[in-house]
Amino acid sequence: MTTYSKKTLVAVLTAATVAASLTGFAGVAGASSDAPRAGTGAAAGILPARAGQPAPVLDWQPCEKPGGPAGQECATLSVPLDHADPTGPRIEVAVSRIRAARLAGATRAPLGTLLVIPGGPGGSGVQRLTQKGDRLRATLGDAYDLVAMDPRGVGGSTTASCGLDPEDRRLLTLRSWPGPGGEVAENHARSRRTAEACARNGGAVLRSFTTANQVRDLDLLRAALGEERISAWGVSYGAYVAAVYAQEFPHRTDRWVLDSVGDPDPERLARGWLANMARGAEDRFPDFAAWAAHPDRDREGLRLAERPERVRPLVPALAAELDERPRPSDVPGIPLTGNGLRQALQNALYADAAFPAFARLVREARDPGATPALPPEPAGPMSDQAAAVMIGVICNDVTWPTGSVAGFRRAVAADRAAFPLTGGMPVNVTPCAFWKDRPEREPVRITDRGPGGILLVNSRRDPATPLAGALRMRAALGDRARTLVVEHGGHGMYLGNGNACGDRAVTAYLSSGRLPARDGVCPD
Repeated sequence: MTTYSKKTLVAVLTAATVAASLTGFAGVAGASSDAPRAGTGAAAGILPARAGQPAPVLDWQPCEKPGGPAGQECATLSVPLDHADPTGPRIEVAVSRIRAARLAGATRAPLGTLLVIPGGPGGSGVQRLTQKGDRLRATLGDAYDLVAMDPRGVGGSTTASCGLDPEDRRLLTLRSWPGPGGEVAENHARSRRTAEACARNGGAVLRSFTTANQVRDLDLLRAALGEERISAWGVSYGAYVAAVYAQEFPHRTDRWVLDSVGDPDPERLARGWLANMARGAEDRFPDFAAWAAHPDRDREGLRLAERPERVRPLVPALAAELDERPRPSDVPGIPLTGNGLRQALQNALYADAAFPAFARLVREARDPGATPALPPEPAGPMSDQAAAVMIGVICNDVTWPTGSVAGFRRAVAADRAAFPLTGGMPVNVTPCAFWKDRPEREPVRITDRGPGGILLVNSRRDPATPLAGALRMRAALGDRARTLVVEHGGHGMYLGNGNACGDRAVTAYLSSGRLPARDGVCPD
């Protein structure tokens, strides 16, 4: 049996952190560490557990990080490269845990294990556990062991490479922002070039980067932990992963939280999530406009206009100016372009805490005497491995429509007119249009068949997963689920960008297991 380790396949990812994946779902598309880092319908079937297959063994080792949770441990889980061939080649996924204190004589935490499932595709579960572990422990006490996994392709797990040039793996190019005036010819050529490089260099490992395999890997992790049933908190794309797990392994789920939820319709997976970003930006921008026009910004030197309605046209107009005349930035050789400004806005809309940096960028871009300071995301390329998983999952999961340059130009023009903040990017061509491999299975259809215990939480004005998508997930799940709408803007509600009411409601559910009797709203 061949085992592909992360060291023999590619080097561990370098530190290349981005605010969102290709589809706009929040996540970390690359991370480094000196320690182990840690879509199929029922008919088509994610493969069930094989009878007689022993549960994998985890060798936990300390991996505390400076400033991170005390007692964090890491291990490596061996999983089949192809779950249809469990005795064939294997790869590794990095996992991590923060173990709850045990009562005398107890062999497990009082409520078992809570899986922390990251966003993305491309988010690191191990990194997210490091970031959120102390807050979860302070909120939930020692009720759960907290466990997370780096999906295959991410962080300390086995990775793949497409062999892309640095310019082709910047977020601004991977996301196919159209050129000035909505031109798409360069996007079309780059998308084809990227898909061909991935087909040439990615191999079987890249082809294995799918939601279905992440779900199956999570179930092997559950078995390795010795848990019959497990609880989960999935955020953004991680919420979709959690929904698929609950559909395919309903007898294995306990308390299930889907935070910032995308549309589960199999006809709209991935490309629909991307298209929804246009609507999400329009929903969310008024929050930034109100903040940027508030008199308090005068004291901070960040006020952009006297009234919110004057902020609204300012940003698209500035982006159009930068399309024609990019400004030199603080990063040598990389100017601030219109698309750089648009991408910075997308990142800023995820959290109110990001508003000041974006307002400062706008003021610098409007000041002829200033040198705009680029945010990290639009500036530099991500690692080749991070780009591979970011592209691979969405292209492997579903078939994307192909199209001509003229066809994409028309789609972009219509979208730019309807949603000027996103400049036509959400409907532009991607490498998936030229992907060489067909999906191995049809995507899961989320249904109301199965036990309940699923709580959805979403902001009213989410820039990446608009509330309409969460409500479609709620309708698909039927009486299995309840929805909590947080009257706030941003992405990632629980212990993040939500509010105290939402945090209390989710904590109460995870602590008691009692799903609310009806859908609810948390006022801001």
